Amino acid sequence: MKTPRELLFARHQAATPKLDAIRRAVVAAEFNHQDTKAQSGPFVFVTWCLGGFNQVWLELIWPCRRIWSGLAMVWVLIFIVNFSQRDNISSVTGKPVRSGEVIMSLQTQQHWLNELLADRSIPPDTERPRNLTPLPRTEKSETATV
Repeated sequence: MKTPRELLFARHQAATPKLDAIRRAVVAAEFNHQDTKAQSGPFVFVTWCLGGFNQVWLELIWPCRRIWSGLAMVWVLIFIVNFSQRDNISSVTGKPVRSGEVIMSLQTQQHWLNELLADRSIPPDTERPRNLTPLPRTEKSETATV
């Protein structure tokens, strides 16, 4: 006993040559049309580019996909670390924005540093001696009086 598929296939087997002839006529008419010929230049270029991209993908990227994905993850991690380490910079002044506590701490450190580096050899109440350098003398031109 034949299956329904075999019965339908046998019934429509005679239509195959007619369908092939119609298909050839349509393709030939479309291929010989002027608009199709005018569009075929850019289409061929785009197909060539896409085919080249496909070739590169199959030969370079796809066989080493684990390595490429690992490198991509490393770059993502580098970007995240770089972004998290970045200082907050004010868009108005262009200087880093610091909180009040940080500013107070920096001022305290500056005060202590000034005290440590202060010159204690001379008491602050005495006046420091002034360096008086001699000014150049004006030379008098001697004119001979005769």
